[in-house]
Amino acid sequence: MARGQQAEPPTQLNIVIVEGEGAVNNLRQRVVREPIVRVEDQNHKPVAGAVVFFLLPGDGSGGTFDNGATQLTVTTGSDGQAAARGMKPGNTAGQYQIRVTASVGTVTATATISQTYAAAAVGGGAGISGKWIAIVAVAGAAVAAGLAIGLTRGGSGNTTTPATALSPGNATVGAPH
Repeated sequence: MARGQQAEPPTQLNIVIVEGEGAVNNLRQRVVREPIVRVEDQNHKPVAGAVVFFLLPGDGSGGTFDNGATQLTVTTGSDGQAAARGMKPGNTAGQYQIRVTASVGTVTATATISQTYAAAAVGGGAGISGKWIAIVAVAGAAVAAGLAIGLTRGGSGNTTTPATALSPGNATVGAPH
């Protein structure tokens, strides 16, 4: 290609979600996983200079960007990537979707990124839940009961020890009590 000539415009665009799909954001800490997308052409090559439009829901879970708006327009870099920087969560816990539209000239593509705002971090907190403490306490009590039965029957000639089964319930995540 001669210098100064521009590459052929894409005939098709694809949006690849690089980061942010399925993220669970901590509402209390006001922390948000910023979505990052890559715009590719029909040959799966990155498209520089594509205009990417991120749209947050207007109500419920969602939030705003730094400018207080629910929409943000970004242009892809040479790597074809665009990030929705500066997201601020709203005040409502729950799942929400970020609509993403990319365009170059008259060619357009859309995608949806699903995220959740939770009242507390899931699966990575430093604290121990009350349910976990209860499970450990029940297990400890069962072991102690088994030892007590075994020690009190030690001289009876009975060599079989009754089996103790412990079955914790289903784990659930909810609002703090």
